[in-house]
Amino acid sequence: MKQKNYRPRKLIVSSLTQKYIMAAAGIFLMLFLIMHLATNLLLIVGDDGKAFDKAVKFLTQNPLIKVMEYVLFAGFIIHIFIGVILEVINYRARPVKYKEPLRSEASPFSKYMIHSGIIIFVFFVIHLFHFFFVRLGFVEIPEIALHEKDFYNMAILTFTNPLYSAIYLISFVFLGFHLKHAFQSAFQTFGLHHNKYNMFIKVVATIYALVISIGFAIIPIYFLFFFE
Repeated sequence: MKQKNYRPRKLIVSSLTQKYIMAAAGIFLMLFLIMHLATNLLLIVGDDGKAFDKAVKFLTQNPLIKVMEYVLFAGFIIHIFIGVILEVINYRARPVKYKEPLRSEASPFSKYMIHSGIIIFVFFVIHLFHFFFVRLGFVEIPEIALHEKDFYNMAILTFTNPLYSAIYLISFVFLGFHLKHAFQSAFQTFGLHHNKYNMFIKVVATIYALVISIGFAIIPIYFLFFFE
């Protein structure tokens, strides 16, 4: 009598659990991006940063928001960590490349989620150095800033820098494609995948990705070409 081997089943369960966690973390991060965009757009309302400063003051002094910052970083780290694990598992499942590439209905960017994710992560670290790490005291306060929470003047300094703005814009192009696939993938992971509403999910995913990427892209464009 053959002895049953349960290792494949355990691996499948483990992978599914990881996908659920990654999807949940991804949804949390996508919700955060909406709030972050709404706050950042206050930079360009033309009131010398008054509305933006009020929003920053509320966000940095509210105890609940401070707790959510740690939750946000945890979600970001979990999303990256599990993403790398799943990529390694997928790679090991097919270590030998086919002589002829197989046809797939998946979009090109869905095949390169790990690559766009790496680009986004690199930009995220750069972004932290210019803003969040300054607030924590890890990075010296720029001369233009009045204090460690003067993000408005820090934004002027960074977004009027053509190199930084170019990196920012390129990163959000990749983020847009990343979000489009991630949005659809999250619904699929939680079982919300059916021919009746797949098209609706794709449309909403596209609109969300465009709103986020274009919304953030407006900020450096404003400071580069319209700010006086």
